[in-house]
Amino acid sequence: MAGRQGFLEGLFQRGALRRLKRMARRAPRADLARLRRQRGEAQKLRRALDDLLFVADSRLALPPLGSQSFPRPHDADWAWRPEIWTAPLPAPGAAAVESGTALGREARLFHDCARSEVTLRQLRNRREADLAPQGLRMDVFRFDGSYLSLALELPREVAKGLKRRHLIRLESVIEMERPIEIFARLNIKHGPNTEQLVRELPLGAPEVAVEFDLAYTKLNEKRVEKLWLDIIFEGPEMNQVVLRDLTFSRRPRAEL
Repeated sequence: MAGRQGFLEGLFQRGALRRLKRMARRAPRADLARLRRQRGEAQKLRRALDDLLFVADSRLALPPLGSQSFPRPHDADWAWRPEIWTAPLPAPGAAAVESGTALGREARLFHDCARSEVTLRQLRNRREADLAPQGLRMDVFRFDGSYLSLALELPREVAKGLKRRHLIRLESVIEMERPIEIFARLNIKHGPNTEQLVRELPLGAPEVAVEFDLAYTKLNEKRVEKLWLDIIFEGPEMNQVVLRDLTFSRRPRAEL
């Protein structure tokens, strides 16, 4: 019974497709009343197809939404992938992005352009090599500012029990149309003070990792309040940058 039903559905779909192709061929010569009616039918069909494709893409694309799966050091006591790279944001994109614009609950974009020509778009990762469900694409056209940065607030869990003997590791998968310098600045607020550690992300390879060694700070371990990371893009004009993935992990440094 199921095989017969599938055969009939396939027959119906092929017939409907032939009818649509015939309508498209005749559209340049069709009378306006018929063309108007056919356009309405086509718009209804397109909405239904778009709904189907949206759900199918979300379910069939790899990896699954919400995934926190990624390689991490065996001795890591904390690991995290921000929501930009795990789940759809309420607003998937924006043009002429103003400074301070929020991207979900954890991220904001900052710049000092007089007129913004920065566009952001969250995209679904579908490549075989992708581990993160989502990615973030940034298009920059004319840029008259002096800085452009993406600020990510790290969860409170990373501040709990944070010691100067800890290493915080940042791993990223980044694509760009042309090479530019990208810096990662880790900020740690402890009491009235803020420690800052800066690392340049190496160019030439899409998958890069850097580590922040807290031994080089004057961290007051008893007063750690919060951490955030600034991703700083140098000379971003006329470029497209895609952040395919971004992950963090924390581990204790090996004792000497």
